Amino acid sequence: MNGLLVGRSTELSGLVRVLQSAAEGTAGVALVGGDAGIGKTRLISELVAEARERGFHVLVGQCAELGDALPYLPLADALRGAEPAVREAAAAHPMLGQLLPGVESAPSAGLTQQRLFGSLLGLLADVQPVLFVIEDLHWADRSTRDLLVFLSRMVQSERVCVVGTYRTDDLHRRHPLRSVLAELRRLPTVMGVELGPLGSGDMSDYVTTMGEVGAQELGLIVARADGNPFYAEELFAAMAEGDSLPDGLASLLMSRVELLSEAGQRVLRAAAVAGRRVEDELLREVSGLPLAEFEEAVREIVSRGLLRVDGYGYTFRHALLQEVVYTDLLPGERTRLHAAFAKLLTSPAELAHHYLAGHDLAGALAASAEAGRLAERLGAPAEAHSHYDQVLGLWERVEGAAELAGEGRFALALRSAVSAADSGDKHRAITQLKALPQTSEVSERLAYYLYEADDQPGAIATAERAVESAEDQPALARALATYARTLLWSTRHREVEALTARALETARASGARDAEVGALLTLAAYVEHQGDVARAHELIESASAEGSGDLAMDLRAHFQHARIHYEQGLLAKAAEVADAGVRVATETGLRWSTYGTDLRFLRFLIHYVAGEWDQAEAVASGFGTRVGTLPEATLSSFALFIEVARDLPAVEARLSWVRPFWYDELAGYISRGLAAEHALWHGDPAAALDHVRAVLAPMVDGYAWILRLAAIGLWALAELGTTEGADELRARARLAVESGPTGEPGHLGPEGLAWAVRVEAEWHRVHGRLDVELWRRVVEAFDFGFVYEVARARWRLAEALLAAGDREAAQAEWALARETAERLRATPLANALQEFGRRARFVPAGGHGGGQGDGGLTARETEVLRLVAEGLTNREIGERLFIAQKTVSVHVSNILGKLEVSTRTQAAAAGRRLGLLA
Repeated sequence: MNGLLVGRSTELSGLVRVLQSAAEGTAGVALVGGDAGIGKTRLISELVAEARERGFHVLVGQCAELGDALPYLPLADALRGAEPAVREAAAAHPMLGQLLPGVESAPSAGLTQQRLFGSLLGLLADVQPVLFVIEDLHWADRSTRDLLVFLSRMVQSERVCVVGTYRTDDLHRRHPLRSVLAELRRLPTVMGVELGPLGSGDMSDYVTTMGEVGAQELGLIVARADGNPFYAEELFAAMAEGDSLPDGLASLLMSRVELLSEAGQRVLRAAAVAGRRVEDELLREVSGLPLAEFEEAVREIVSRGLLRVDGYGYTFRHALLQEVVYTDLLPGERTRLHAAFAKLLTSPAELAHHYLAGHDLAGALAASAEAGRLAERLGAPAEAHSHYDQVLGLWERVEGAAELAGEGRFALALRSAVSAADSGDKHRAITQLKALPQTSEVSERLAYYLYEADDQPGAIATAERAVESAEDQPALARALATYARTLLWSTRHREVEALTARALETARASGARDAEVGALLTLAAYVEHQGDVARAHELIESASAEGSGDLAMDLRAHFQHARIHYEQGLLAKAAEVADAGVRVATETGLRWSTYGTDLRFLRFLIHYVAGEWDQAEAVASGFGTRVGTLPEATLSSFALFIEVARDLPAVEARLSWVRPFWYDELAGYISRGLAAEHALWHGDPAAALDHVRAVLAPMVDGYAWILRLAAIGLWALAELGTTEGADELRARARLAVESGPTGEPGHLGPEGLAWAVRVEAEWHRVHGRLDVELWRRVVEAFDFGFVYEVARARWRLAEALLAAGDREAAQAEWALARETAERLRATPLANALQEFGRRARFVPAGGHGGGQGDGGLTARETEVLRLVAEGLTNREIGERLFIAQKTVSVHVSNILGKLEVSTRTQAAAAGRRLGLLA
């Protein structure tokens, strides 16, 4: 390969733009596709050089043509070849450290794959800016493909650029990468780059960079190469060596191989069986040549540009060359070389590959079983499942299979099913488990997966069978705990308490801590729903007292404990427990696991309710706007609480991204409920009412969620001046309080009860009655710690007091609400209070009348105005006040509008005239 890049300036410019965006804080992903030899690696090498010049850390990993045998091979390859600072940072993440040479994989504590993915995300954040390149994705294992999807969805505001390359000519109709590429191309962070053949002019320029060539030969090369740079290089080399030019690239490549000495061809054939790369010592052993003859042969191969030196080994100049040489091997020759490699290798996955290709079925079975166990420990459940299935496929053909595998067929089949479930293929796991003898262990796992697949009747029947067939006490404890879980939200929920009591007794007697924790959490959910919150706290504290050995279970306990404290209005305790859970999730690389995510959004809500809005906004900034899956959309929706309340610029963009997921009950409830509030603040009550009605229509009666929606809907009706639909909204809210979704009154915490009172007050407001005592009850109900809602209730209480003729009390409530709104920087509420105060002719503390003495500015806007008057730019103001530059821009626009000026200089002058800059 020569040193010049020809004909790819457009593609390189596109990749550099992604790199530049990453440098500026907008992560990006690029997928580079093209036929073999078209120049993908050459293009990426140029991008890598550009990245290093810009100060990026660079990680480059390559997939290998071993199917799903070696999980995370490109990640391990990238970490091994990384610079010392990156390797040191990776070693600090245990899940990544075990991919480094000389580090043993640790026993699994559950959620291994999620921990590894989270650890990589943490590493990329630690060493940013970073360019991570994964080459030859058409050969990627399932776990690497999953990792690519995860990174493409998760990296948003990090200074990270991820680039993958793949061969388009290898992607047959059922190739597993095709669906991944289709999914990724729909993401806003992903750019596709397709490399087509070079035009004749560019190809001519490219060939002339290789050396002197006559016009006739140049025309022949350009015509034969058909726009493929690698083909052109081979044609040029063959001409330079005086060879005739056979038809086809494969024949051309083999004609160059055949020019080697016999020893050289022997070494190259051995290297082809090893794959794209091979260590020097291993290649020498397999070749069987004396040292001096081997070194002379390698020198010849390297000098002809067929192999390149790579560290302590060699790589083929191009994967096509390796494929052509391997394909040319005779069957017996290929088998013997694979067997020779199998005698020297130690990696179970590689051993399995070579044993199978060498027709050593016993060796392949033993190596595949060990490779499956290793894949489990590495957090690669898809590869573990593949290895175990290979063992099961060989089982009947190998004598003494159980001894070779290290365990029986039943145990391996169960491992295979569990690995399938862990990789996300619950359907495959269920199918495999149904085919096994229905022992208690099998039935318990099957019931668990059926329950997660929303087959509650099947889960209940299977769990019951697990209990009946339990052969020992630990198995009985797990079966009972799962049985209770399947009944929790069924019509048989009254059986849960007795079942969990039996499960706890059995688990404690047999030392089955995981079953004990599961039963405690199920019982806690049950008694909480029955209204015994104190007991629910005790049960979860018992579950959290010591680890269960299962990280998913431990995080679930942290989340449920924090959630119950939060829902009871015990915000300080909820914060303490949630922080502890977030620490565990972060330390184990599980920030993005189900319960890791749940803990972070719960921590956000605690900040929000407690009036810690700067912290809430900081947490919400990590909830990506550009979402592509339902879990991402749900998490993103929570950020709208703070963004709508502060009227931040991100609201419209976030709503547009979340809109496709409004079909989901939770995502729709949060985002459309807040879209309704946003519409109300912006004077569009009709749109707000449409949102509320759309969310309420499919919702089951009795849900506590109905309370907040009903209150918002009644607010909209009051603004519209109509009572139509008000009675229905109040009736549905009352049903949620009185009967709950199961027809039995459920327990409502202080927030639920507060919204119920607000519904009543809003209903009276719709009918033109401003009930002072009712609004006072709303203030008192939210005063468990919900700072913002207390302020909003005081606003309505002030209106009611003023209407009742108690001006002094009205101004006192208005002043308290205004002080809170300004402290929170709740711009819409502050503006509404400002307008109400202007109409009521209230004079705030300090003597400046709204709209006159203070220009109608909020406290934060006054603060920004003072810095504008000092001559600071928006960026400098943002740094001074620790807020985003976009937020500063919004404040400045508001200031100019309120002061009725058009420039920053005029705003400063108006501020001095009003006495705001003292």
